[in-house]
Amino acid sequence: MDDEAQLQAIESLGIGSADEAAIAVGRLLAVTEAAYERRAQLEHALQSRVAIEQAKGILAERYGLEPDAAFDLIRRAARSNRIKLHELVRKIKPGQPTPAELAAQIQCFASPRGS
Repeated sequence: MDDEAQLQAIESLGIGSADEAAIAVGRLLAVTEAAYERRAQLEHALQSRVAIEQAKGILAERYGLEPDAAFDLIRRAARSNRIKLHELVRKIKPGQPTPAELAAQIQCFASPRGS
């Protein structure tokens, strides 16, 4: 819910009967709950985005790819292995071998640096 709905709920607390106040408190609680849910969704989206950006950077460095090409590689590998993108991204770590799910895609896409 938006700020206007929250203000209406707060204003209605000061006037009216106990039943109206109870309804207003209920609305205020609903607004608060919706705000917390939205915040949690945004936090999850941000964390997911950070992990994706890190994985793109690792693959871009490791295989000499542009960031967009690295993302395409990750997305293609996730689809072809039928796993969620964020599951594959969690497996891409600096100093660790490239996950097996990416192996076939990488051979078609680029050759490692220094090889």
